[in-house]
Amino acid sequence: MSDLEDKQQEMIKLLEKLVNIDSGSNFKVGVDKVGSILREEYEAIGFTCEKIQEEKVGNHLMLQHKTVDKPSILLIAHMDTVFKEGTADERPFYIEGNRAYGPGVADMKGSQVTLLYAMKYLLENSPESLKKVMILLNSDEEIGSPTSRKIIEKLSVKVEYALVMEPARKDGSIVTSRRGGGTYKLRITGKSAHSGVAPQDGHSAIEEMGHKIVKLSELTNHDEGVSINVGKVNGGEATNVVPDEATLHVDVRVSNVEQSEYIEQQIEDICATPDIQGTKIELTGGIRRPPMELDQENMELLNIIQDVGESLDIEVSHTHTGGGSDASFPSHLGVATVDGLGPVGGEMHSEKEYLEIDSITERTVLLAETIHNLTSNTH
Repeated sequence: MSDLEDKQQEMIKLLEKLVNIDSGSNFKVGVDKVGSILREEYEAIGFTCEKIQEEKVGNHLMLQHKTVDKPSILLIAHMDTVFKEGTADERPFYIEGNRAYGPGVADMKGSQVTLLYAMKYLLENSPESLKKVMILLNSDEEIGSPTSRKIIEKLSVKVEYALVMEPARKDGSIVTSRRGGGTYKLRITGKSAHSGVAPQDGHSAIEEMGHKIVKLSELTNHDEGVSINVGKVNGGEATNVVPDEATLHVDVRVSNVEQSEYIEQQIEDICATPDIQGTKIELTGGIRRPPMELDQENMELLNIIQDVGESLDIEVSHTHTGGGSDASFPSHLGVATVDGLGPVGGEMHSEKEYLEIDSITERTVLLAETIHNLTSNTH
């Protein structure tokens, strides 16, 4: 690890450069700028890059070392953040104590640095391992991976393992299971009327919306890991007019495939029949990210990572999280998958987001040695 510790300032310098570039999911120019920097870094150490062009979001990058031969490991790291254009100027990268701060510093620009330097570590210490690695840097994870999901799934079926570079949790644990989820939109139409002169002639879209909110919310079962959240509603024009239109947006989280199928059917059934005569419901959306469950394949991969950690004197605990990530896609296809392999961070998606500086080199070595183990038939 000493070689990497000598490069820590170099790693922090690259981290600062990336953090100070706005790369919100819908800011294509910024995401592509991050991609250009990373592409140059990888090509400098012998990687080839395939750019997958996108019109609205940033371009995705497929990276493999020039010696690649039947890769068995897919590494996934997203380049986009949740922060709007201008955020990097408002609160640029800074260090206080052992923590680095700035938009996307942990989720997941710190992970981009860790991944790059893990490849550099392997190049020096285990170059044969690079033959078995392919990397996808995608640009739309924070908005549900609408354009990269198919790419991830296409690559996943070719490999044995998927290592996803979301940051480790605050306590240093990696992620072995996640809830699946998605969003729905209900557009309700009715008939307007004057609420004083002829209210009987109207069909209230908002009243219909109220019935649907109650029924959808009743599907929540926190004990079973199912949550339905109506997070945004709008409708109506004036208090004296029966509203003819209303819209609600629903966030859905589930813990396993059976719940996913059940909840999807329940939502469709609820929306199939209006409670208020004369209203109609248009339902769109769905559960787009399947749950990542701690199955046998994922548990076996976790055990390997924990053994590697023990050899490096790094305690590797694991956890479940309700948030979604690209790890759900390969795991759902039966590929052994573990997430949270980036450096340790916290307060993601907020102004307080931070990265533990000491964890950058530690997690770089853990990642590199895990790849070495998985490609050397020692497990």
